[in-house]
Amino acid sequence: MGAVDLLLVGLVVLLGLCGVLLPGMPGSWLVWAAVLWWALKDPRPPAWAVLVGATVVLLLSRAVRWALPSHRLRAEDSEGRLTVCGGCGALLGFVLLPVVGAVPGFLAGVYLAERRRLGRHGDAVAALRSAMRSGGWSVLTELFACLLITGAWLGAVFAG
Repeated sequence: MGAVDLLLVGLVVLLGLCGVLLPGMPGSWLVWAAVLWWALKDPRPPAWAVLVGATVVLLLSRAVRWALPSHRLRAEDSEGRLTVCGGCGALLGFVLLPVVGAVPGFLAGVYLAERRRLGRHGDAVAALRSAMRSGGWSVLTELFACLLITGAWLGAVFAG
């Protein structure tokens, strides 16, 4: 697979990661479709292993999201800002502390956004709890699954 194809797959993966944070966009399916495209263009055992793993992770995340209470984040400006801050925190946490850092990173991103908006620690913690109850866990579950798939894809690409 050439560099241009890998770059295009990487851009679709990045679009999918951003799509997880945007309501109405099928972010996790874009990430999976990019991995499928890569596996079909580069049919080697590691590519197929990543595709099978991505499929399992995606289906597990769907099952977990289905089991969570059915709350949706509202489309208000503050909620969109919270998901973006949480997503940036999850990405940073995933890079700094591989895999497990995504969860505290997401929570820290939402907390810092609320702390900046509200000013006090207690109010920010209460707002964090409220945001996580109103759909934050669902977003975090889908984002974590997509980060796992992206990490596996990057590992397979760099491993050769």
